[in-house]
Amino acid sequence: MTKTVSKIYFNATLFQSTATSKVSSFTFLILPKIASAKLPSRGMTSVEGTINDFPFQATLEPDGQASHWLKVDKKMCKIANINVGDKVTLKITPMQEEPEPKVPTDLRKALTNTPKAQALWSHITPISHRDWIQWITSAKQTETRARRIKNACSMLASGKQRVCCFDRSGMYSKSLSCPISKDAKN
Repeated sequence: MTKTVSKIYFNATLFQSTATSKVSSFTFLILPKIASAKLPSRGMTSVEGTINDFPFQATLEPDGQASHWLKVDKKMCKIANINVGDKVTLKITPMQEEPEPKVPTDLRKALTNTPKAQALWSHITPISHRDWIQWITSAKQTETRARRIKNACSMLASGKQRVCCFDRSGMYSKSLSCPISKDAKN
């Protein structure tokens, strides 16, 4: 039975992530657990809706704590006229059809150079694409990322449509988690 979800309304505070030498700082918000519980998945979920009445589409990421978080990019902050520390109002609905994710350049090149992998890639779902991309981009080391791309192409070429043992919720592997806000460092 398919779970029908109506609009989910909630308020959240915008946070600034901590910056590291590898990752630049960005703005994000954490969904209240009660709002997150209304979503159809503990994993990544694409939504459409409004933030302070300005429309957007985005993919919520799991926080590893049975909830989700949303990266609020600079363009969305500017359009919605919101800043770090602001309390914002969101109205969201899960998207009926999963949008096609942006394929990172290094993966796209590897797929082009592996025709069998490219052939399967063109026939699997956007959710499968997203899982492969998340598995690859969650690598912390450049060498690990390169190895995952090579392994992904090999697995796809052999007919494997999904990443094995990839915890889409972040609950078990902790590979997915909410960013840490600058305020939480104390």
